Amino acid sequence: MNKKSLICAILGLFSTHLFALPPVEALPSGSRVSTQVESLTTNQSVQSYGDTEQLFPPASTLKVVTALAAKLELPETFRFETQINQSNKDWVIKFSGDPLLKNQHLSAMFKQIKADGISEIKGDIWLDNSVFSGYERAVGWPWDNLGVCYSAPSSAISIDKNCVQASIYTNNNGSTRVYVPEHQPIYVETRARTVTKVEKESSQCTLELTTGDDNHFVIDGCLLAREKPLPLRFAVQDTSLYVSRVIQRLLTQQGIRFNGQVRIGEKTNSGKLKLLATHQSPSLDEMLEKMLKSSNNLIADNLTKTLGHHFYLQPGSFANGTAAIKQIIFANTGIDLSRAQFADGSGLSRNNRMTNHSMSQVLRYVWENESQLGLIDIMPTAGESGTLQYRRSMRKSPVKGNIIAKSGSVYGSYNMAGYGLDAQGKPQTLFVQFVADYYPNKKRDSQPTVAPITQFETQFYQQIVEFSQAIPKK
Repeated sequence: MNKKSLICAILGLFSTHLFALPPVEALPSGSRVSTQVESLTTNQSVQSYGDTEQLFPPASTLKVVTALAAKLELPETFRFETQINQSNKDWVIKFSGDPLLKNQHLSAMFKQIKADGISEIKGDIWLDNSVFSGYERAVGWPWDNLGVCYSAPSSAISIDKNCVQASIYTNNNGSTRVYVPEHQPIYVETRARTVTKVEKESSQCTLELTTGDDNHFVIDGCLLAREKPLPLRFAVQDTSLYVSRVIQRLLTQQGIRFNGQVRIGEKTNSGKLKLLATHQSPSLDEMLEKMLKSSNNLIADNLTKTLGHHFYLQPGSFANGTAAIKQIIFANTGIDLSRAQFADGSGLSRNNRMTNHSMSQVLRYVWENESQLGLIDIMPTAGESGTLQYRRSMRKSPVKGNIIAKSGSVYGSYNMAGYGLDAQGKPQTLFVQFVADYYPNKKRDSQPTVAPITQFETQFYQQIVEFSQAIPKK
């Protein structure tokens, strides 16, 4: 028997022993499960459970697909660029959808312009958002999450992650109060009541957030009495209005006089533009690392729209961006994602659907071309980095440090897509875990319990690590 045949025989033995079934008995009745484990060494499937051609919500594992498309389509030198130009008496601030543009970056640009001798804007300011078009929120984003920062709108005009901070305090008289930093031009009203634990449980009252026009937020419901304030984070609802107010405040701080109007959109007949200042984002690789490790939705969705803009040579949108992702991957890899349903590039939409088999194909291509792509190197490591650092099923040996993967969860779905490592820390297997329709029974007492999904994952990942580290070297 030659060496390759011996490896295959051993793999068959291991797969029979370790992967007869994933531990689905740990999950509540009614859960849908599809798992796939493949040896990278022999291209052999060593475990396949459920229908790998059935469509599942990929959640944030979709970011692996978005990252692959970005690496295949955008040049290595790609960076988002924000420009301030002068057009006659007007200023034109051309936004590119930079998801990492910060307040201080705009301030530094104004400071540079002031240092160059310009202390007055004699006309209007145009906020040029023409690089993107269409919805700022994808179809299928949950309405009840639109006020939280992971649902921040995907806009060409983006600053500080389109996210603001505040804090809420409980008062002895049963009321609450909110503190908003002065530099954040939003309004937050609280109608929430301060209650005891007994009152909260008996009334089934929770803290609720509603959003309104003009970046007006209302907090309602109940909050347990607490000694320290509860930190809050809100997604900006009207990005153009928010950035308009931020810019006017920054101009005042830098001593640049402005009495005109802030206008939104592309200025027509702008004539010859004079570049006053520019700012570039971090490199594509740096952004992808942040996107994958911290599961940053805004980076993923603004990159998606950028891919639509770059590929189709028109303003980017969720529609042409997701279409571009499919076309880019098929043209470069031969992986056919035509059956997949993509509403965004982040995985936040509940309308997204993808098969286990397609995700496995993407993972294999990434591994086969890692020397050019460098994507595995920037994905989270179990128990050590990113969104996997504190995941309960990955904190301990043998899983800790021996799996590199991207997690993903939306309501009722718990997914993972990545690689099991060998004893030398090299990818040896790829795996996909899609769990949907997961609705465990709610606890009725205060006794600590291990969630069913944690029980499932702990056993499943241990199997992957044991198998990956048992494979003989070629």
